[in-house]
Amino acid sequence: MNRDSTLKLSRRHALIGTSALIPSVLSGTAQAQEWPSRPIRFIVPFPAGGSTDILARVLAEILRNSLGQSIVVENRPGAGGNIGVDAIAKSAPDGYTLGISAPGALAINVSLFRRLPYDPRRDHEPISLVARTANILVVRSQSPISSVQGLITIARARPGQLSYASPGIGSSSHLSGELLRVRTGIETVHVPFAGNAPSNTAMMRGDVDFTFETMTTGLAQVRAGQFRPLAVTSAERAPQLPDVPTMVEAGVPDCVTDVWFAVIGPAGVPQIAVDRTAAALHTGLLQPDVQQRLRDTLGLEVAISTPKELRVLIASEIERWGEIVRISGARVD
Repeated sequence: MNRDSTLKLSRRHALIGTSALIPSVLSGTAQAQEWPSRPIRFIVPFPAGGSTDILARVLAEILRNSLGQSIVVENRPGAGGNIGVDAIAKSAPDGYTLGISAPGALAINVSLFRRLPYDPRRDHEPISLVARTANILVVRSQSPISSVQGLITIARARPGQLSYASPGIGSSSHLSGELLRVRTGIETVHVPFAGNAPSNTAMMRGDVDFTFETMTTGLAQVRAGQFRPLAVTSAERAPQLPDVPTMVEAGVPDCVTDVWFAVIGPAGVPQIAVDRTAAALHTGLLQPDVQQRLRDTLGLEVAISTPKELRVLIASEIERWGEIVRISGARVD
């Protein structure tokens, strides 16, 4: 066979191969354009009944009403949210598996765990920020401590004697306590518990002196008069507690540790799925009744973003929380 014949044969094979690909490409494009054409799985990396789960079910209702498909909430708890967030990362990037996460599994755990089975910057598709909340620095209502400066004064007079509870090593509560220690130079003892319930019980019994509760878990005790709020860790005062100062207002500079929630998918989700999901979430979350529901039941403030803004937020939060983790010396093998 001469060279011209070989070239003609090669071109013929190339054309046949290209034409064979066209139907599958067109089919994939058509399937993406039809999205969603079947139920969507929505992974929650925490147990049923918790604040993240409750928020996820509100979001599922919004998506179901807007997209016209069933949203199947699937709880995949464990390892500080890592199991569920890893499941999202390893799902098919077809738009039919989405999920929710807080800073723990998307930012804090990058530095806290020696090894993660995923990299949030590489393995997840950011879709939208959905809500924010603050931590509340609280003491028991019977405590002699009535202000942040009062707590600092006592801690300096009794180094290493005041203790604070958290729902676990690496939680935003734990790292808020470490940030307070670093910013003020006080010496306190961290007492980690296995979740919010035992942490709250220890507080109410007086086994520990203070804690940083998330608004979602601590607001009820504050309203019931069981906890005395000293400050919130957000950059601005919380609407639920307008008379409670921020940590900065209370005299602790650069002590801001708010908690946020975001909807994500596996990397490579079709753009139409990202756009339609984000649009549905934004429309639903901006409804006054939904905002009031989240504020009253979970202490959450609606906060939305573009996918690009969420990607930037995740990257910046990895750096910010990484610094706090390094300062605290916290580590999980």
